[in-house]
Amino acid sequence: MAATDATAPAAKPVFSESYKTTVLGLLVVAYTFNFIDRTIIATIGQAIKVDLKVSDTQLGLLGGIYFALLYTLLGIPIARLAERFNRVNIISGAILIWSAFTALCGTATSFAQLAAYRFGVGFGEAGLSPPAHSLISDYYEPKKRASALAVYSFGIPLGTMFGAVAGGWLAQEFSWRVAFMMVGLPGVLIAIALKVMVKEPPRGHSEPHAPVAEQVIDPAPAIPAKQPFTWAGEFRELGAVIAILFGKWPVLHMVLGVTVASFAGYGAGQFAPPYFSRAFGLDYAQVGLITGLVGGFSAGLGTLLGGFLTDRLAKRSPAWYALTPAIGLTIAAPIYIVAYMAPTWQTAALILLVPGIFHYTYLGPTFGVVQNMVDTRRRATATALLFFFLNLIALGGGPVFTGFIIDKFAAFHFAVPGANSLLASVGSLFGGGAADFQSVCPGGSAPVGSGAEVVAQCQGALVSGTREGIILTLLFYVWAGFHYLLGAIGLTKALAKARADRGEAD
Repeated sequence: MAATDATAPAAKPVFSESYKTTVLGLLVVAYTFNFIDRTIIATIGQAIKVDLKVSDTQLGLLGGIYFALLYTLLGIPIARLAERFNRVNIISGAILIWSAFTALCGTATSFAQLAAYRFGVGFGEAGLSPPAHSLISDYYEPKKRASALAVYSFGIPLGTMFGAVAGGWLAQEFSWRVAFMMVGLPGVLIAIALKVMVKEPPRGHSEPHAPVAEQVIDPAPAIPAKQPFTWAGEFRELGAVIAILFGKWPVLHMVLGVTVASFAGYGAGQFAPPYFSRAFGLDYAQVGLITGLVGGFSAGLGTLLGGFLTDRLAKRSPAWYALTPAIGLTIAAPIYIVAYMAPTWQTAALILLVPGIFHYTYLGPTFGVVQNMVDTRRRATATALLFFFLNLIALGGGPVFTGFIIDKFAAFHFAVPGANSLLASVGSLFGGGAADFQSVCPGGSAPVGSGAEVVAQCQGALVSGTREGIILTLLFYVWAGFHYLLGAIGLTKALAKARADRGEAD
């Protein structure tokens, strides 16, 4: 029996700070490759578009719903397994699966084949974040979780940056097929490292009320005690988490905020690299360096800032977990828009150094609030349900929405050369013309041998359509900021009640 009286000696922490840092670092590496393999298609999308003669809507499908469908649907059952079984094993297996399918993408010879492999990438990547969030929450106490989860989320800008730089260089020097293969293969080493170096911690290890017995871990820990499996029990657990995510005002609006912000981020991000290529004539390597380094710097700084700043501000009031993203997203939107209206790529790149610092402050606080609102054996499930809602709408719909808008706007500018009003382009959304543009300008370019006038008309329409499609998508950040502002209402009380329900002291 564990000692529970006041005279019992306090158990030493099982995991040292350096070990926890190592675990978090390995998870960041895994998440970095998760995003490299997920988003590299944005950087090499223009090469795929030209080679396979696909539309921007189809590119949006490859970067969106064709990846997101299995990613979101499988996240929930995998999370339920993670609540009951070894999370490290689940993560290691998932890395092997998505890495293999990423490499296979390089062998695709048609749009349909590439789409099938993207489904496979989504299948594997579904097994990372839900168990990873749960692991991190067992390694780090509640007051440090937003910071720890922000560090984990740092894998998003890192992966986007390395995917852009490496993918652009590989596509330029070799081909988009080689790019897929080269970024997929390192996953094998990452999976082995995680399996060998990361221990499965006891559930609730870092909770303030965790008994001493929970802090004793065997070198090869047994699977923690869990309730017998029943379908009724599983649905009750899902229902309990859904009630927290969507039944409590502040959490609901933070979920809506992260979803709308991610919708804009995935949509605009999918077509940012093609925009620089189309508008300024840059090659894939140059585009990768610009979008990767510039975006990676500002997004990385914003991601870390969001976690550490809000953990500090939350000592005054937990409402800052929502207020910080509300302020950041509202500031970021107009700066992004100014960047995409810049006349040169140098000016655009310089401006883009700024908005990500404000934009990405929403990740750590949102994930931290979700983890702190649920019980220890519901944390992977909470992340999976959040990602189900978020990614089905944002990742599944954002790139498709922006690609569709670009196709429609490009068709409008092809039919009405010289039009320069975003409102006029929006007014054309419900008209026809996209099919005509695609037939005259397959892949967005005039066929070889076309006259100079047709070449210029296709190029000009595609550039204008891409710019306006991205700008329209960026306006969603203001909408997301409004949801975070609403989420600040009652957030302090909701978090206090969640702690009280778990028997934790403030």
